[in-house]
Amino acid sequence: MAVFTNFATLSYKGGTRNSNTVTGEIMESIAVQKTAVSAGYGAGDTLSYAVSLVNSGPNDAANLTLTDDLGAYAFDGATLYPLRYAEGTARLIVNGAVQPAPAVTAGPPLVFSGISVPAGGNAVLVYEAAVTDYAPLAPDSEITNTVNVAGSGVSVPLTASASVGSLDSPELSITKALSPCVVPANGEVTYTFEIANIGNTEAGAVDEVTVSDSFDPILSDISVSLNDIKWARSVNYSYDETTGAFATLPGQIIVPAAAYSQNPDGTWTVEPGTATLVITGTIQPQTT
Repeated sequence: MAVFTNFATLSYKGGTRNSNTVTGEIMESIAVQKTAVSAGYGAGDTLSYAVSLVNSGPNDAANLTLTDDLGAYAFDGATLYPLRYAEGTARLIVNGAVQPAPAVTAGPPLVFSGISVPAGGNAVLVYEAAVTDYAPLAPDSEITNTVNVAGSGVSVPLTASASVGSLDSPELSITKALSPCVVPANGEVTYTFEIANIGNTEAGAVDEVTVSDSFDPILSDISVSLNDIKWARSVNYSYDETTGAFATLPGQIIVPAAAYSQNPDGTWTVEPGTATLVITGTIQPQTT
C-alpha cells in the first residue's frame, strides 16, 4: 500500500497561500506471500519454496519480475549467499493450471521474469535452492531469504520473506574397516567401525544408537572397545558365537556433535564428532 500527499498553492498579487494537505492511499492489486516448504536444513540439503501472487485488481498484472536475494548476508565487508538456485526446478501454476516455466537468471540474486497474473486470479511459483558452504550450521542458525516483486500493477516493490532453521539433530554415518585384509585360517582379525556425526547435536543415550553386524566367518573370543574403553558382554553388547550375530545395546554409543567454524572467506568448515568401535576376534575353524 502506497501513501501519497499533496497540497495546492494559491498565488495572487501580493502573496501566496497553501491549501491544506490531503492524504491518500493506493491499494495494491497484487499481494505476495512466500512459504518455505522445507522444515529445516543441514549441510548439502536442498530447500523448497513457494511464492504466491494474488491479483485482486480488475486488470491483468503482466510481466512481473520476482527477485530472490538467496538469503544474502554481510560478512567482513562482503555479501555471502547461503543458497543457490537449483537449476531447472522452477514451476509456475496460474489459476491451478501448470504454465511454462518463467525465464530464470540464477544470479545471485535469483531473478524470475515474465510472470503474469490474470485479474482476480492467482499464481504460485515453486522452486528449489541448494544450501551452500556459506550457510551457518551451528545450533539455532537460520536462513532468511526475501523475494521482491515489481512490474505491472505494482506501484512500489512488494516483499515477502521466509525463514528456515538449521536441523538441530544428529546426522550420523558409519564406515567399516578390516585388518588385516589377508588372514590365515583360524587367524585373528580386527573390525573397526568409525561413526561420524556432522549434525550440530550430540547423539546421546536417548538416541539409542546401535551397531549390528553378522560376522562371516564367525569370530570367537571377541574383544570389544569403544573409544579405547573396553566393553563387557551383556552390559554393552550382545554376541552369538553360533551365528556370528553382534549388536551393541541401545544407548551405549555416544557420538559428539560436530564442530563448526567460519573461514576467512565466509565458508563454513565442519569437523565431525566421532566414536570408534573396535572388535577383535579369532576366525572359527571352517567346516566343509
